[in-house]
Amino acid sequence: MAKAIHGMIRVLNEQRSLDFYKQAFGLDVADRFDFGDFVLLYLRNDETAFELELTVNAARTEPYALGDGFGHFAVSVADIAAEHARLTEAGLNPEPVKELLHEGKMLARFFFVADPDGYRIEVLQRTGRFV
Repeated sequence: MAKAIHGMIRVLNEQRSLDFYKQAFGLDVADRFDFGDFVLLYLRNDETAFELELTVNAARTEPYALGDGFGHFAVSVADIAAEHARLTEAGLNPEPVKELLHEGKMLARFFFVADPDGYRIEVLQRTGRFV
């Protein structure tokens, strides 16, 4: 069986992205590899071994066009209201909390927040299939 180990996104500004992911989700640099032309950063926290890989291309000066193919990266939290309030107070401008029902039953409580490069991150209440 395959084991999911990381997802990767390209970012324009290393420090700005590191600050965002640390403040928003408590992700720290697990490894950093500088190849001169580009840097690979692997971020994680104690909640999971799954990592977010940030790729920073040295010669890049323009923001990446995200297009319409990228969906989102998702994290789960114990208290959706508290996390929404914390990100709001931190000035990270999360979207409103929403609820998704399926066949009349609660499937998910969630909100989205965008990182400095415009990538959307879904923040889900840790319940049901989103534990």
